[in-house]
Amino acid sequence: MRELSVVGGGVIGLSIAWRAAVRGHRVTVFDPDPGRGASWLAGGMLAPVTEAWPGEEDVLALGEASLRRWPDFARDLAEEGVDPGLSPHGTLVVALDSADAGNLEMLAAYLAELGRDVEQLTGREVRRAEPGISGSVRSGLLVPGDLAVDNRRLLRALKHAGDKHAVGFRHETVTGFEDLEGDVVLAAGAWTGRLHPALADAVRPLKGEILRLRPRRGCLPPPRRTVRAMVEGRPLYLVPRDDGELVLGATQYEAGFDETVAARGVRELLEGAERVLPGIAEYELVEIAAGLRAASVDTMPFIGELGEGVFAATGHHRNGLLMAPVTADAALAWLDGEPLPDEIAAAAPARLSGRFSKERM
Repeated sequence: MRELSVVGGGVIGLSIAWRAAVRGHRVTVFDPDPGRGASWLAGGMLAPVTEAWPGEEDVLALGEASLRRWPDFARDLAEEGVDPGLSPHGTLVVALDSADAGNLEMLAAYLAELGRDVEQLTGREVRRAEPGISGSVRSGLLVPGDLAVDNRRLLRALKHAGDKHAVGFRHETVTGFEDLEGDVVLAAGAWTGRLHPALADAVRPLKGEILRLRPRRGCLPPPRRTVRAMVEGRPLYLVPRDDGELVLGATQYEAGFDETVAARGVRELLEGAERVLPGIAEYELVEIAAGLRAASVDTMPFIGELGEGVFAATGHHRNGLLMAPVTADAALAWLDGEPLPDEIAAAAPARLSGRFSKERM
């Protein structure tokens, strides 16, 4: 049994803490408000294929490796007492104009080259799959292998599982880790760059607004599956929840550590969503918030040893929920002195050559 201090109580930190505690290690999580932050505001898409683009093959491979782990991860978590709400309905990507349709064709061709399972749909077929979609949608891609998860149920499940296995929670902000007990995992999301000199310019905050809506009486129901689109060059996603809510996101821009909601971002999301799903204009708006993703310098997260006794698990960008299982597996392998999963090789912090030594900082 080893002592482990996890800095950060989002989905990555809580997943690592739970898995390590199950293995018998003594774990303490340091976070002023565990289970909140960017993870609380996530859309919940587990969709590496529809995030894919030429030049990011390593990110796609890592995402798919984690996606394969998700059914077992969710089942194990449900067996701890709280079901995280995994949805198997896939993703529908839609195009609103000729430029978007051309981009979808390029994406379909690229994924076909990689051997990924996608189905191209006409506008009529899109509306047959999801009747509430706008008549102006020209075409679509159906990706049946994508999953989604209710991020808030997931966080509650992870916190419950951690409590069940005696994970300690210290409700405080860590500014340095030299005095923490045992081995240390740095999983503080956008703030991780402040905790280690090697990550100071490699991990940064990327702001995004997100909305939650609920259909009122007489409204068309939300789509059954995740719907993604590009509206005037801006990405948009609509992710349904089992309780009837619909998560709408997300803007994305550089704003430092500012977490206030910008009116422009809310307007862009609502206008874009109405073009894709016209009935959403009559929905009740139940929540508006902004969060900070942990962006890395090259879109690939940092998963691996930073120095003796210090492990990085950060920089997951839009893929924190998706990559939680593979990141937790890597951290646990490191903690137990086992080989790390082959899939995380491209995410090794060693690509920041020269930024850190093998000695604990």
